[in-house]
Amino acid sequence: MNTKPSARNNYLDWLRVLAIFFVFIYHSTRFFNLEDWEVKNPVRYAGVEIFNVFSWTWMMPIIFVISGASLFYAVGRGSTGKFFKDKVLRLLVPFVFALLTHVTFQAYLRQITHGEFSGSYFQFLPAYFSTTWETYGAWGFFELEQMHVWYLLWLYLLTLLAYPLMLWLKLGGQRVLAAVGSFLSLPGAVYLLALPTVLLLALVDPNSPVMSEKGGGWSQVIYLWYLLAGFLMLSSPGVQASIQRLRWLSLGLGLALAGSLLYLFIANGVPTYGTSLYTIVFTSAALCSWSWILAFFGLAMRYLDFRTPRLEYTNEAVLPFYILHQSVLICVGYYIVQWPIPDFLKWVVILALSFAVIMGLYEYLVRRFNLLRFLFGMKRVPKTSVVESRETAFAGEKTN
Repeated sequence: MNTKPSARNNYLDWLRVLAIFFVFIYHSTRFFNLEDWEVKNPVRYAGVEIFNVFSWTWMMPIIFVISGASLFYAVGRGSTGKFFKDKVLRLLVPFVFALLTHVTFQAYLRQITHGEFSGSYFQFLPAYFSTTWETYGAWGFFELEQMHVWYLLWLYLLTLLAYPLMLWLKLGGQRVLAAVGSFLSLPGAVYLLALPTVLLLALVDPNSPVMSEKGGGWSQVIYLWYLLAGFLMLSSPGVQASIQRLRWLSLGLGLALAGSLLYLFIANGVPTYGTSLYTIVFTSAALCSWSWILAFFGLAMRYLDFRTPRLEYTNEAVLPFYILHQSVLICVGYYIVQWPIPDFLKWVVILALSFAVIMGLYEYLVRRFNLLRFLFGMKRVPKTSVVESRETAFAGEKTN
């Protein structure tokens, strides 16, 4: 078995596409779970909440791990200035554009459904653009728990923090990186990647500044570790071979830990910090998170190391899809949850219609115009390529 990393690991692109699509599915269920959200269905379900708790354990963590793994190939390939210019264009530009445009619909619908504002959307906009931090406004960049584009901002900031260490490991600290890779290649040693997460999640006060949650249910310092860990996972062919060998064990551990974690939450609720139950529950959560991450990476390495024209198309679409998905879901869901039809059918309609709207916006607007490509973090391409690339890709797929 050849475990030498290629210039581009196809499985990383598959993981990225599948992870973002799962985020879309997850957010489509938020109308129906117990926890508050921008727009809610009149009836809520504990079963959906269980699905959401399970998703919380690994969904955003694996996206940061994938981002860190991708950085392994990006860091050191060019100048620092070029690296961060690319990150500004790919992350900060679409973050600001989204915050000032379609995310405003999320804020408006949340406020009118929660009785916090009455009036038209255009009457709401002046309040949205208020500069006060107390307002649910565009300028509260670090208070974006309710807005999904927080991920773009924090990925940029955490990349900024991690870059000096990553660059040193790739260029000047190669012996250290090789030693870390050799250690993680030892049988079972890759599970030690969970240790910092365990220590932070189970032992540090969740109300402390270090652990303050800014999006996705996890603190930014834990996301920073996931980013670094993804980088380390790509540091050695031996590490990747170990992850692949342990894929079924990781999956079994993930299933067992998810079951025990859900039982503990159902039986006891969220425990109080400082109690032994708190330590047990959140140690389980950290281990569950890493078991699923390693399982998904191992399975992808084994079964998704191939490339198709459809992957080329979806991999390019994944960032605009993420940027658009929650705004479209909330706008569509706002009307659908009011329909007098069964709730399961509401969810199916919300999911299918939102997907069609997102892909329609992407295919016929975003990807065809270079200005919109720029605003959504995509690279500029010649106009003929923008219009024809999808047809070419699918034609090639049919002939393969």
